Amino acid sequence: MTWLQGKVVFITGGARGIGAEIARRLRNKGAKLVLTDLDKAELATLATGLGEDGVLTAVADVRDLPAMQAAAAAAVERFGGIDVVVANAGIASYGSVLQVDPEAFKRVLDVNVLGVFHTVRATLPSVIERRGYVLVVSSLAAYAAAPGLAPYNASKAGVEILADVLRLELAHRGVGVGSSHMSWIDTALVRDTKTDLPAFGELLAKLPWPLNKTTTVDKCADALVKGIEGRRDHVYCPPWVGAFRWLKPVLSTPVGAFPIRRTTAELLPRMDAEVAALGRSTSAYNEDLQKPGA
Repeated sequence: MTWLQGKVVFITGGARGIGAEIARRLRNKGAKLVLTDLDKAELATLATGLGEDGVLTAVADVRDLPAMQAAAAAAVERFGGIDVVVANAGIASYGSVLQVDPEAFKRVLDVNVLGVFHTVRATLPSVIERRGYVLVVSSLAAYAAAPGLAPYNASKAGVEILADVLRLELAHRGVGVGSSHMSWIDTALVRDTKTDLPAFGELLAKLPWPLNKTTTVDKCADALVKGIEGRRDHVYCPPWVGAFRWLKPVLSTPVGAFPIRRTTAELLPRMDAEVAALGRSTSAYNEDLQKPGA
């Protein structure tokens, strides 16, 4: 029997993609779930499929600390506490630093960095009480720069070090803290970007192996659930991503950057032109979620 049996797991960005797949696996292991997202309809559909008796949903924006505190309070009221937190909510933007909409840049940092802080801040009192575990979802992007994704890179590097700080601050309280790092996962984030920006798909295909490979959501969710079960400090998917943690100093040198520089010079102007033609700096799905009443 897994230690997750009967534990309460709080997941942001839980309505679809990696968050939803983690939720399904944890529910099968007997965990009780608290799922937050902005997509009310998808949250409701997922909760029905998981069995609503053991699932609490909250439509909440991770950028809104009071909303996250209210979701955490509802979790404590419903289930008695919170044992595990998965700070998973995240978005990306389109375009180079010169092209990206400044508001889209800010939104990525607000969701991906402040959102993690708000999630942890809201849930931490209960997690400390239960000597639980926090998993901060970072990325390979914390180690390796990706042209056209500057705010995403910056945000994932930011939450990696945030997780490192939390690990030090919470160790004496019996709380484990991990950060997860994934390469390209076949989520809507990657698929939408390829659809909206054909040059991005070409850029991805021209990256050196294994950086040009995409991993399934199932494999990613399996890796993250194993990391949660083992209360690991670091979770990698695929496993080779772990090597880039140690290669990071080399990747920022001229030698390390050489493989991608020529491709960037060729494809980034095309990508920026495609962003300009779209008239938006993020996916249509994320644009819709920002509309009042969405």
